[in-house]
Amino acid sequence: MGVEPENTLRSFVAAQHAGLDLIELDLHLSKDGALVVMHDAEVDRTTDGTGPIAEKTLAELRALDAGRGERVPVFEEVLDAVSTPLQAEIKDVAAARALAEVMHRRDLVGRVEVSSFHDEAVAEIARLVPGVRTALVASRYGTDVVDRAVAAGAPTVCLNIRRLTLEIVEHARASGLRIIGWVVNTQEHLRLVRALELDAATTDYPEIKRTGRFTA
Repeated sequence: MGVEPENTLRSFVAAQHAGLDLIELDLHLSKDGALVVMHDAEVDRTTDGTGPIAEKTLAELRALDAGRGERVPVFEEVLDAVSTPLQAEIKDVAAARALAEVMHRRDLVGRVEVSSFHDEAVAEIARLVPGVRTALVASRYGTDVVDRAVAAGAPTVCLNIRRLTLEIVEHARASGLRIIGWVVNTQEHLRLVRALELDAATTDYPEIKRTGRFTA
């Protein structure tokens, strides 16, 4: 998020106060199997630490400064801190299995949509949590992304706005898919979202909601 340290409780609370329709976050597994909230696989960019998340225990991750004194949150802390619906991006099948356990235990099917760049992770969470809403994410793609989403059982595609074309939009619509564009931080991209009649867009700046409906 562009106005608070990203993937921190502070950023999620700010997004909720801004009235965003959905909050997107990223999940990784710590060395000891905790679902921690961070975008990158390494802690270097967003904390005062170094190294891969997967090589650190939850206690080691919690000792890091994630910006302005914020700690690296675990997924369930976010669930308790905000009531806004969430879109949780998972990085692999192992994270899908850990998330499935939390979703069953806390009855999150109606509140949490699950997304991933990885087809197998999308298919796995759909298998483990019947009825869960899923989305396939893609940065570099062609019309094949639509076929991949259909094969994985994902009713939504989240697509890099810089590569989105009318052909891909029409193919997705013909297959009955919702389309979310990311990352929409400029008026130029906002105009493209509207011209292509996308279902939603992801932004780093909640104030852009004044001119549209977005996730953060």
